[in-house]
Amino acid sequence: MALLVLPVALVYAAPYGRHIRKGWGPVMSNKWGWFIMELPVLILVPLLYSIGPQSTSIISTSLVTGFTFHYLNRVFIYPMRIQTQGKSIPLSIVCFALLFNLVNGFNIGYYFGFVHSYGLEWLYDFRFIIGSMMFISGMYINWRSDTILIGLRAPGETGYKIPNGFLFKYISCPNHFGEIIEWIGFAVMTWSLPAASFAIWTIANLLPRSLNHHKWYKTTFEDYPRSRKAIVPFVL
Repeated sequence: MALLVLPVALVYAAPYGRHIRKGWGPVMSNKWGWFIMELPVLILVPLLYSIGPQSTSIISTSLVTGFTFHYLNRVFIYPMRIQTQGKSIPLSIVCFALLFNLVNGFNIGYYFGFVHSYGLEWLYDFRFIIGSMMFISGMYINWRSDTILIGLRAPGETGYKIPNGFLFKYISCPNHFGEIIEWIGFAVMTWSLPAASFAIWTIANLLPRSLNHHKWYKTTFEDYPRSRKAIVPFVL
């Protein structure tokens, strides 16, 4: 799916947020759209893990907890923080994301609950150590960047402004950059096919999104910093 979506998304920006446009059918509240499409992962992963025979591993439980922590923010905290009064998202986009999250949530939850268990020795494996540092760093970059973006709008405002500070000095979309690092880190720290699949999908989704955002910024704001890249500092 990622290989099919990537070239299309590079040409056609997904029609939500600043790129929303007519012709994609009925729409719904942006906040409720986020909540609905992210919720399956938060339910499926802990549920499948808890009923699986591999759920007795302390390390596996820690990995699932870290994964779930991200989605607690995505489902309950992030939608309530964003200043998107009056903004909508096409129902078709919500359904597509919902389908993906059902598949992804099942794959990861089933893997941790029924397929593989991590022993204490995994704590000393270089893959776990490196992956953990990437996961935590990526989550921090993602959350801090989101906070800066959310803070650009006062309550009731609907327009867009140029973000500044932190990694926005170098790239247009550090929130996407952080999330990609986070899920690559999760794939490394778990060394699992479901997590690797999710990381690949994240890149296929967020890389084109960032390039489209970057182009939109430069087109919309004449004074947009020309030295900024889209998603990878000094590179892309």
